[in-house]
Amino acid sequence: MGISQPTRAPEIIREQKEILLSQINEILESYKGEKAELIPILQKVQQKLGYLPEAGLKQIARYLNVPESTVFGVATFYAQFKLVPTGRNTIRVCRGTGCYVRGAPQILETLERELGIKAGETTPDLEYTLETVACFGSCALAPVVVVNDRVYGRMTPDKAKKILARKEEK
Repeated sequence: MGISQPTRAPEIIREQKEILLSQINEILESYKGEKAELIPILQKVQQKLGYLPEAGLKQIARYLNVPESTVFGVATFYAQFKLVPTGRNTIRVCRGTGCYVRGAPQILETLERELGIKAGETTPDLEYTLETVACFGSCALAPVVVVNDRVYGRMTPDKAKKILARKEEK
């Protein structure tokens, strides 16, 4: 057994938190600090960071002089807000009736297996987030998968694998 080296993890985490809070401060500087600005602030922070970190929600609450529970309540009420980091690429699988009967469950299963995550999760490298959607309204193209903003119709498990392979080549 060798002597273990002290870890820098707490120091790195502290530095990352300071960077996040600094980025949020930059955003807050463009607002007046009025309660009505809460949703636009949350949107701007998420746009910049990709999610709403807990420390950032507390910072926003102090800035707007509202309870943290109010900020957290708004952030969790609206589906557009994410409290954990999401992947650079978001894959959404339609689970509507048309897509379901044409193979969406098998496509989702293939993507989960290939990515090593379940629907609603993000890969550890933050490359992919896998989500399901009730219906895209593109039933004529069923089954449908949307990667970022690109729609892929008449999807199959093999086509899903090929899409992942193309993304990984870049």
